[in-house]
Amino acid sequence: MVQRRAKAADIATRIGNHTFRATGITAYPKNGGTLECAAAIASHASTRTTQLYDRRSDEVNLDEIERILI
Repeated sequence: MVQRRAKAADIATRIGNHTFRATGITAYPKNGGTLECAAAIASHASTRTTQLYDRRSDEVNLDEIERILI
């Protein structure tokens, strides 16, 4: 259902229910939540599983871009 809705909205990126889990688990610590609480909310037995969904390390900030010298 998620993929059909994304296609209907002309979203080319492949998304699914785990995309929403990853978004929530990434946003929660950004807003002051702990990884342990995120694991509990996601019903993960281990924070190691929760870390697989945490996408904060995928983000590149402006400081990192400015390190590129051409």
